[in-house]
Amino acid sequence: MTSDYDIEILEQVVEETEIKRYNQIVLFNDDVNTFDHVIDTLISVCDHEPLQAEQCAMLVHYKGKCSVKTGDYKDLEPRCTALLDAGLSAEIQ
Repeated sequence: MTSDYDIEILEQVVEETEIKRYNQIVLFNDDVNTFDHVIDTLISVCDHEPLQAEQCAMLVHYKGKCSVKTGDYKDLEPRCTALLDAGLSAEIQ
């Protein structure tokens, strides 16, 4: 048997659990940019480590796309713009 106290505690826990949805920048493959350009751009724009940038570039090349940065839209929007300005194909999803 549940008491009023048990229900009140359960309601508090449910209220405190907030699901935060993040967006992601997806980088798409193209036939224009070199691996070095993609890697250098990911390092400077998305704060990737060199190995991480290289792995993302390989995934983009072989899979056609790769999520390169996850976070709040406010943080991702200028980064995505910088990727586009660098000639890469990217979008926020």
